[in-house]
Amino acid sequence: MLVAVGPYGQSQPSCFNRVKIGFVVGCAVGMAASALFGTFSCLRIGMRGRELMGGIGKTMMQSGGTVGTFRAIRMGIRC
Repeated sequence: MLVAVGPYGQSQPSCFNRVKIGFVVGCAVGMAASALFGTFSCLRIGMRGRELMGGIGKTMMQSGGTVGTFRAIRMGIRC
């Protein structure tokens, strides 16, 4: 497999590395958005204390995993 070399001699990341980076970035974006929307949603239905923290954490993990997976798939298609 040929690896493209940039104008200053650096090589481009491999397809697997692009998929990994896509997943991590997608997780970060999904978790950040979910922290905002999940907090308001949990507060609106009356959660407090440990229940609130558990609800926000669960929402963040679900959203981060979903967005990360779709972002990784997108990066895999683009390779």
